[in-house]
Amino acid sequence: MTSTDYQPSIFSGHTPLERARQVVGALAATAVQRDRDAGLPDLEVRLLRAAGLLDLVVPQHYGGQGGTWPEALEVVRALSHDSGSLGQLYGNHLGLLIAPHLSGSTAQQAFYYRGTAEHQWFWANALNTRDPRLRLTQTGAGEFRLNGVKGFGTGVAVGDQRLFSAVPVDGGDPVTFVLPQDREGVHAQEDWDSFGQRRTASGTVNFDGVQLRPEEILSGSSSEQAFSTFSGVISQATKTFIYLGIAESALVSARDYLRTQARPWLTSGVTQASHDPYVLRQYAELWVALQGALALARHAATTVQAAWCQEWALTAAERGAAAVDVFAAKVSATQAGLQITSRLFELLGPRATTTELGFDRFWRDLRTFTLHDPVDYKLKEIGDQLLNDTWPAVTQYS
Repeated sequence: MTSTDYQPSIFSGHTPLERARQVVGALAATAVQRDRDAGLPDLEVRLLRAAGLLDLVVPQHYGGQGGTWPEALEVVRALSHDSGSLGQLYGNHLGLLIAPHLSGSTAQQAFYYRGTAEHQWFWANALNTRDPRLRLTQTGAGEFRLNGVKGFGTGVAVGDQRLFSAVPVDGGDPVTFVLPQDREGVHAQEDWDSFGQRRTASGTVNFDGVQLRPEEILSGSSSEQAFSTFSGVISQATKTFIYLGIAESALVSARDYLRTQARPWLTSGVTQASHDPYVLRQYAELWVALQGALALARHAATTVQAAWCQEWALTAAERGAAAVDVFAAKVSATQAGLQITSRLFELLGPRATTTELGFDRFWRDLRTFTLHDPVDYKLKEIGDQLLNDTWPAVTQYS
């Protein structure tokens, strides 16, 4: 799906959140089948574009909607009701399109923000700096060539703008850059074979003599400035709201099944599973866990927004405080989400395990996505701040 496929919004919702829910509604009938089929998320990206959601956080003076992070994160959560894959694709998009703002030049910031607003560009990436297989060679006259492989190319096959990192062949730190969809020599492979997040198209990307232009390299700000490193905090926040959306969707689906299809246990003394006292207790327990995680996440979203508004005046301590709030929310969302998506079968009974219903997709998506970085390290960093006044280290994951 390219930017030329964009059409004016066909959705009637007045707010981004309303339109996100309409996207989920449009996809609802195919949720289980799309999980089975895996494949490219071309339909999902087309609907995000038609719903006018791709420029949500682009500032208004660049033609975007100027949405806040609390607003955008609620959209991420709503979209994750369809699937963790859709939530991840959109959450990644939000975190990637701000990269030129954080680590590019003023001209790059303006170009990519305006382009996203005008063309409804969808952003994708294979950015993992822990994967050194993509190499960058300078060929003279300011031109560069890319050769090698990059893993976890989430959405690259359907992205209009793609963010990558490569290691210079002559040594030095990894270089981050943006490539448009039509750049020759970039080949996204359909080899993503995870048991969860199956529609993220997170396969291998091959580079064969790919041209890289100087203006596509993001190098306009100093990594010593706290704001330039804020993408790690944004990424952790989007993941948190994806986890919550998956868990919430699992609970809603379980509620509907309990009301309409589940059978009560033979000694329960009730005629409907939703009246079983043990079902009532367990369902309420899971719901309470979700509400606690959601409250922490919404608090963290306000902290993220306050830090974002500081922009280049953001201090290391303010960045650290935002990171700690987000980490706390992520830990809570991970714990509550895994509990909900695994225990719901105890409420629903054996017939709920049929592949036709697809209830297992909630756990598979959440289990897959929560493994992206160990939650134990988030707890360690929170503890280090509480006991030793040490802010979390700045990395791609924090």
